[in-house]
Amino acid sequence: NTMVNELEVMHPAAKLIVMAAKAQEQESGDGTNLCVSLGGELLQRAEELLKEGIHANDVYKGYELARDKALEYLGDQVCWSCEDLRSVEQLTKCVKTAIASKQLGFEGPIARLVAEACAKVMPPKPSNFDVDSIRVTKVFGGNLNSSFVVEGMAIARPTSGVIQSKEKVKVAVYAEGIDLGSTETKGTVLLENAEQLMNFTKGEEQKMDEFIKSIKDVGVEVVVSGGSISDIALHFLNKYKIMALKISSKFELRRICRTVGATSIIRTGPPLPEECGYLESIKVEEISSQKFSILKTRDSKIATIVL
Repeated sequence: NTMVNELEVMHPAAKLIVMAAKAQEQESGDGTNLCVSLGGELLQRAEELLKEGIHANDVYKGYELARDKALEYLGDQVCWSCEDLRSVEQLTKCVKTAIASKQLGFEGPIARLVAEACAKVMPPKPSNFDVDSIRVTKVFGGNLNSSFVVEGMAIARPTSGVIQSKEKVKVAVYAEGIDLGSTETKGTVLLENAEQLMNFTKGEEQKMDEFIKSIKDVGVEVVVSGGSISDIALHFLNKYKIMALKISSKFELRRICRTVGATSIIRTGPPLPEECGYLESIKVEEISSQKFSILKTRDSKIATIVL
């Protein structure tokens, strides 16, 4: 599939092969080699039939009959089928062959990790399974046998502030960051003595104190920010023992909202009850000299494989 994507294909028939390989990759995630090889062989055999004077429609009908007959035979050739899609053992057996073609020699532990992650986020109707529900976080150092699956998310950065762990907490997600808005025009302030300097930021401090206190009053103990967290905001977050986590990617922020069941907030103010999410636990762990924020949820919609 990688080679096919790099080719600049001009021939209409060859373009169909490329489209078929892409569809196979999107649908199953594997089997593109077979798709390209089988499609190429069918085109080659069709060329021989066309040279013998057989009409293209007859070749097409013959291939359709062969397809139907092949499907009949395949039904009798099934040697094993996965009956429980929430069983880690059965899922491991399913994905092992696909992974073996990519990582020969490591297919055992990797297949187990993939199966565990899939079992954790398997929806009631398996056909609605979303591939984006499985995330992968890579850690340099250690070995493959140290890899594990997190029922939730593992983010490759520590939390902001002094609070490092919380359990059974409400979560608020702010998309625009935690900072008071500034004016659009520049201004000059003349400070004549130390008292004026002390009083200069009191108004800003008071507003930020009221904002953080209002978050604490609704029971929120973890705040996720999609933008910057100002120093003064971080001071009051530490004061009220609220954990803060900064996420720079808007896509990652969207996944966190899905994980915790929260709604992204774009205003400065306390969250409404329906906008809050929930976490079983969030803590900072050090893995191979790198700090991670581990978010664990109950009935998670996202699982993360830490390699």
